[in-house]
Amino acid sequence: MAGRILIADNVPTNRIILKVKLSSAFYDVTQARTGADALDIAHATRPNLIILDGDLGDMTGYDACAALKADPATAHIPVAIITPAQKPEAKIAALKAGADEFLSKPLDELTLTARVRALMRASATSEELRRRNETAHALGFSEAASHYASPGKIALIGSTSEEAMTWRAGLKGMVHDEITIERADHLLESIYHGKVADLYVISAQAGGSIEGLRLISDLRAREATRGAGIVVVHGPQDRREALMALDLGANDLITRGADPEEMALRMRTQMRRKKEADLLRMTLDEGLRLATRDKLTGLYNRHYAMPHLEKLARDARDNHQHFAVMLLDIDKFKSVNDTYGHATGDAVLIDVAKRLSDSLRSMDLLARFGGEEFLVCMPMTTLMEARAVAERLRAAICARPSAMAPDGTPVTVSASIGLAMGGAEAHDIGTLLEIADRALYAAKAEGRNQVTLGSHAA
Repeated sequence: MAGRILIADNVPTNRIILKVKLSSAFYDVTQARTGADALDIAHATRPNLIILDGDLGDMTGYDACAALKADPATAHIPVAIITPAQKPEAKIAALKAGADEFLSKPLDELTLTARVRALMRASATSEELRRRNETAHALGFSEAASHYASPGKIALIGSTSEEAMTWRAGLKGMVHDEITIERADHLLESIYHGKVADLYVISAQAGGSIEGLRLISDLRAREATRGAGIVVVHGPQDRREALMALDLGANDLITRGADPEEMALRMRTQMRRKKEADLLRMTLDEGLRLATRDKLTGLYNRHYAMPHLEKLARDARDNHQHFAVMLLDIDKFKSVNDTYGHATGDAVLIDVAKRLSDSLRSMDLLARFGGEEFLVCMPMTTLMEARAVAERLRAAICARPSAMAPDGTPVTVSASIGLAMGGAEAHDIGTLLEIADRALYAAKAEGRNQVTLGSHAA
């Protein structure tokens, strides 16, 4: 099935007709007879889309929509309300209740399926982000800020500058985001120079009969604007182009000449969805950073380093290349903590991490492996190069004090390094780490502050 849709209507014939139309497109359709049924089913099954008739018998579709949007469990599910034809007030009421779309009677099949596809696409994106976010929370990642009150940026691209200015004048006082007017033939250049909007309102006739559609494709193809909201303004003569726009990635359609309040409400809905998606992505990015980075030093942690090493080893075997693995341990670090305190010890770790990072290539992996131990992995490196780098790292650490103790005493530390080499004929990662670990302990046993090559290194 293409997705799960809940339809609610107190007239059985209406439900059956709508179910037949949607089932023919291979959607899994569930029916509800009343508003209360719709709320219960939605909460229990979490459909991808909910379609409500304006009259549900026990309540209006607007009341049911407001209740769905007020429930955290169903607030993210797109809702469309079926409204009577030629009743602008019903359309405004639907949008004010939180509906993502209204569908006017009689339902046109092409328009219905195009609108449903667009809403299902929005639902799929939102659900995937939400699922990943819930996984991140379950793993204990911190949560991003829960508000997004800062104004967004809206770009208006009319068929003419005058049309865009008319839109902006009509929106005055109803939209509090930053609004700019862009020409269709200059829009991509503006994006190239960093002028990116959260929401683009584009005339279907912008730049010519097909340029508006081409702009949608361009916006969706560019990383900077891939997640932006896109609303297309069209006239009756542009119906086919408008429906194509939805399939090309537009989020919503507005009929040219619509009430400015409808336009403002639709734009507000798309801006909210854009900000919600941004917030979820930001939470995921922060969760990924926390999952892979050491809090104190900012270096990668062991959880990230191990799979990275496995991949690097596979690449080295496939390409018949060598790579170096080093385990580095700060000498007598416990005495630093015991003598000067843990704050000074932390300062030493931070400084050592920076010195190591400054001495390595961007392609090299540097991770805090635990406590005062660090891991260095250098792809495409010979034994001679690896030894030279290891000596440079050792010298950089003890070249000058790494921290100042609370009493003003400069704290200088040294490090011991165990080196092992991997490559096409060499050992797996577990064995290489054991070789490097034994070499590290040998360096400490032989007096510390030196580099030792593992006995099985090649």
